[in-house]
Formats: sequence, structure tokens, C-alpha cells
Amino acid sequence: MDFPIRIPIGRWIEAVVVWLTDHFAGIFDSISAVVGFLLVQIDNFFNWVPWPVMMIALMLVAWFTSGRGTGILVGISLFFLGCFDLWALGMSTLALVATAVFISILVGLPLGIIASRSERWNLILTPILDGMQTIPSFVYLIPAIMFFGIGNVPGILATVVFAVPPMVRLTCLGIQQVDAEVVEAGQAFGATPFQLLIKIQLPLAIPSIMTGVNQTVMMSLSMVVVAAMIGAGGLGYKILYSIQRIDLGVGVEAGLGILIIAIVLDRILQGITRKQKKALMKE
Repeated sequence: MDFPIRIPIGRWIEAVVVWLTDHFAGIFDSISAVVGFLLVQIDNFFNWVPWPVMMIALMLVAWFTSGRGTGILVGISLFFLGCFDLWALGMSTLALVATAVFISILVGLPLGIIASRSERWNLILTPILDGMQTIPSFVYLIPAIMFFGIGNVPGILATVVFAVPPMVRLTCLGIQQVDAEVVEAGQAFGATPFQLLIKIQLPLAIPSIMTGVNQTVMMSLSMVVVAAMIGAGGLGYKILYSIQRIDLGVGVEAGLGILIIAIVLDRILQGITRKQKKALMKE
């Protein structure tokens, strides 16, 4: 027995997307050009730097942020990435993730600040963020293709939709958890709301914000393979190729390459977060 009421929400959304595509094609083309330019510059830089220089630089960053053991771990991990003959693809994947994370921070940080200062906006944003994290990531690919075509740009923007919620949530949480007495002290000294935000709330919320960046990076990496389905490159394409050809060896190597990049980025970001927490405790 069929249900008596049918709400064709899918067709309505499709009609809206088609209307937006027809009437705002110039805006979408501009967004695509900017994102594509940013990605190309980052990708060219990562692949231009000789692998020994990049490896030593990342080792030193990990060493100074997380300690000698982490620096050695990062060096060994990157060495194996090269041994798997995945260095160039790994750098392209790193460029994709860096671009997606950069855009996610540009979008998520202001939204988190707004949500922390307005309960009404927080109530509006919360269900939207829940939906962005709950809806299967494959669903984002359809409008991304319609708006931006096939290639790296729609893959990056679909990744941003999936990865931006933790940035918004943890920015909002970090600002809201700033001690009220510290804020009141700033107000007593005549600080404006903008000065309170820039000089007190954001600095004290940095550990939470950095945790949001870390989560955004991990979620961006988890989208690498999905984005490859609409033309994004890097290691995700290698895994997609292995699935299509049922090539276990290629798939395992590419999967380990993504794991190595995740370990490197996670250890560095965690080290930065710990340093920020220690600095705040000393103050």
C-alpha cells in the first residue's frame, strides 16, 4: 500500500540547483577559477621543492612542535612514501588537503565566531552542520559537478562541505569556554567587543581552534577517494584506479600513502596544540 502523500523534495532541490546553474554560472566560474589557481600554486610548490628538502623541513617542524621522537617518526614515514614511488602523488594529495583546509578555515572561523556570539545563529547553524556531517558525502558530488564540472575544484569544494563543521563547532566552543571573569576584566578596562575577541577570546581559544583544524584535516583526507570519483587527482585517484582494476597491491600502497600523510599532519598539529596549551597554562 502506497503512502497517501508524496513530497517531491528531490525534484524541488534539483530545480533550484538547475536555476542557480543557469543564472549564476559566472559566479561559479569565478569561484572555480580562484580555487583552481590556489590549488595549482600549492601543488606546483610542493612538487617543485626537492624531496630531501621537503622531508627535512617536515621532520624539523615535527621535531620542534612535538619532540625528537615525532620528528624521527615523520622522517621514516616520508621515507617510506618515497619508497612506494608515491612522492609526487603524495604531494598532490597534500596540496588538495591544504587547499580544502585553507578554505574550510576561511569559512569556518568566522561562522564559529558568529555562532559563539549569537545564540540565535548558533541554533540555526547547528542543524545545518549536523546535516553536512550526516548526509553521505557522495550526495555532495552531484551538485558539485553541476556547478563546477569535473576535476579537482568540485572535489575540493565537496570536501570543504564535509570538513568545515568541526572547524565551526570547535571555534564556537573554544570562544564560549573562555573564562567569563577574564572577559569581564577586559570589559572593565574599556575593551571594545572587537578588542575582546582579538586580544582575549581568540588567543585563549587557540587550542580548541587548532583541534578543529586537526579534525578538518583528517576529514579532508577521508574525502580524498570520494573526490577522486569526480576527477580529483592525487592518491585518491590511485585507489579508485585499483578498485576499477581490482589491483590489491596498488590499492594497499596508495592507502598506506594516505595513512602516512595523515600521521605526519596529525602529529605536527597535535604538537602545535600542546604547545599552545602549555603557553596558556604558563600565563
